Amino acid sequence: MTKEDNIVDLNPKPEKITPSQLEKVQKAVSDINRIQLEIGRLETQKHMLSHETVKMQDVLKEIQDELEKDYGTVNVSIEDGTIQYPEDEQANKED
Repeated sequence: MTKEDNIVDLNPKPEKITPSQLEKVQKAVSDINRIQLEIGRLETQKHMLSHETVKMQDVLKEIQDELEKDYGTVNVSIEDGTIQYPEDEQANKED
């Protein structure tokens, strides 16, 4: 036997954390994973809604083009459908 074999460590280092510490760490990691999963779900939903917004803007543009074809360049109230025609610039110059 060597001299080192006879040495007894009176302050041994712990091999594991306590069960309550382990439980706290596991809960924190689980909560982080759950939150990251939720963020991913929300980002996917955001992406899909962005595409839907672009589609609806295209639909609105088609409707506006159709209205311009039927009525010319006008403003239309989205509340009651009232058409507001632009004032004639020539009439304004004569006044």
